[in-house]
Amino acid sequence: MLRGRGRRAAMSVLVAALSGVLAVGCGRGSSGGGGTVDKKKPEGYASSGQLPEHLAADGTTVVIGSARADTVVRVYEDLRCPVCGEFEEDGGAGALRKMTLDGEVRTEYTLASFLDDRLGGKGSKKAANALRAALEQGKFVEYHDLLFQEQPEEAVDGYTDAFLLRMASHVEGLRGAEFDAAVKGMKYRSFVTASEKAFEADQALGTPAFAVNGTLLKEDRSNLMFDPKYVPLVVGTSTLPE
Repeated sequence: MLRGRGRRAAMSVLVAALSGVLAVGCGRGSSGGGGTVDKKKPEGYASSGQLPEHLAADGTTVVIGSARADTVVRVYEDLRCPVCGEFEEDGGAGALRKMTLDGEVRTEYTLASFLDDRLGGKGSKKAANALRAALEQGKFVEYHDLLFQEQPEEAVDGYTDAFLLRMASHVEGLRGAEFDAAVKGMKYRSFVTASEKAFEADQALGTPAFAVNGTLLKEDRSNLMFDPKYVPLVVGTSTLPE
């Protein structure tokens, strides 16, 4: 969780600065010469449940959306982090999801679990393990959204097995013997550990953190990710909104 965010106070100054830097956003950048760049229409999806999802070859990155997307946004989250909950429920996650549905952006998730060590308990690790189990069932996106929607208080350590299974009952097709056993037995413990190490190796200062096409956003630009108007600007898919 980031400290001293000061998002609203800094926003107007930062927007003015960004308008010169990102006046024309084009994901990874356009080719100056013509000819070989694939200009296919972005691959869109009707709903979150239709989004492709898989585990990347690195074993820690959960990949959501079209392989043809020009822009890749990585989101670093700890499920216990209330600021991550703010991003998901009141901030820019909806705008990012829309761009992912439209095929403009591919979203990647790295799941951290450092808050367990800081606050005590096992909720972050249990939630990350359960999300990995949901990915096996092709239900990561729906379950991820629901867990943040019903996020327990940070200090409560509320991501218990019982809570995680109860929430999973609300995702059609997720509950079953395999999923339940994976949650109760921490089947993906090694994934949880490796994901936390990947988060640390990427040198994100806290959660949520964001990287666009492999470059971590500095805190001032990360602050703008909480305002749906500015998310397309920050990730480089549109001009400054009026």
